[in-house]
Amino acid sequence: MRIESIEIKNYRVFKDVQIGDANNSPLPDLSVFVGANGSGKSTLFDVFGFLRDALIGNVHSALQKRGGFKEVRSRNTDGPIAFEIKFRESSKKPLVTYNLQIDEHDGRPIVAREILKYRRGSSGQPWHFLDFSNGAGSAITNEMDEVESEQDMQREEQVLESPEILAIKGLGQFQRFLAASAFRRLIEDWHVSDFHIEQARPSQEAGVAQHLSATGDNLPLVAQFLYERHPKIFKEILRKMTQRVPGVEKVEAESTVDGRIVLRFQDGAFKDPFIARYVSDGTIKMFAYLVLLHDPTPHPLLCVEEPENQLYPRLLEELAEEFRDYTYQGGQVMVSTHSPDFLNAVKLDEVFWLIKKDGYTQVHRASENELLQNLTKEGDLLGSLWKQGLFQGVDPQ
Repeated sequence: MRIESIEIKNYRVFKDVQIGDANNSPLPDLSVFVGANGSGKSTLFDVFGFLRDALIGNVHSALQKRGGFKEVRSRNTDGPIAFEIKFRESSKKPLVTYNLQIDEHDGRPIVAREILKYRRGSSGQPWHFLDFSNGAGSAITNEMDEVESEQDMQREEQVLESPEILAIKGLGQFQRFLAASAFRRLIEDWHVSDFHIEQARPSQEAGVAQHLSATGDNLPLVAQFLYERHPKIFKEILRKMTQRVPGVEKVEAESTVDGRIVLRFQDGAFKDPFIARYVSDGTIKMFAYLVLLHDPTPHPLLCVEEPENQLYPRLLEELAEEFRDYTYQGGQVMVSTHSPDFLNAVKLDEVFWLIKKDGYTQVHRASENELLQNLTKEGDLLGSLWKQGLFQGVDPQ
């Protein structure tokens, strides 16, 4: 699946923002966001985290995790928190739109409106495959490809257990609600990285983990899974580690006598390997990113904040290529950065910049700025242009 645009209203610093245009300039496979501290980069990624939390639990628990409805809704605004996501299941599938509005009723947050729709062709009214308000509504149960007209729709009325629950959660569990089920899987498989070096160092209870967690705390288990089940992938990860981290010749996920799994890094200059807690932050982080980006089953959406931290600047160009390679496998990637070296490695149409104006965030696309277009055509690198202050409004004043 590919997200082609997202519109955010009344979510913290995003009072009214649209990123990407599904009809003219959709979000690229790799999107890179830059901006000063406090401009909203982390909040943008938290939108995806919020939607996933709301799906796993409900909108009340997702809001409480972030301070409650009044803290999340943009300051000095009225009306619901609202999102609109436009996506395609594949390049040959129609554009699907998901609308979600969250408001308050009797002091509690509710799903005021939730719609999943698409338009066949370029004209006519869009067909609502799911349409709910305040916990009640309807959804069609037959395949989208089978529907040629409104009369073909097999529509089923439903009442959810609570108006705090997303309809795509309740209905998405049942295969007969195919559109809801597909979008539910998309959100469930999103990965918003919140990697913590110290959590990736400790040993893990023996077990199986196929995907790296958001914090990276299951890194030893995922490394062991790749070593045992996908040896070619693990060998490629090790090859890249030896190229990028001087001295590293081997990485093992080893079982201890008490049934735990630890990572050991072999340095060619020493006889005995180092346990993960004794190697550098940069070594751990590079290994974790390689494990994440060589996942045999890529996430449909991967969000990574400031990957340059703890990494040597020369490695950032290669890391940017790793992110791009991930998109070739079927994933979509969003990255936030403060690094000119990372920016130098990406393309003009992949870059967005965020600025604060009157307390709210605005998002600009680099490829729509004439000055940046002309300078990059002449060979200037984006990181250099950013350092010169040519991304208008991005530098804190």
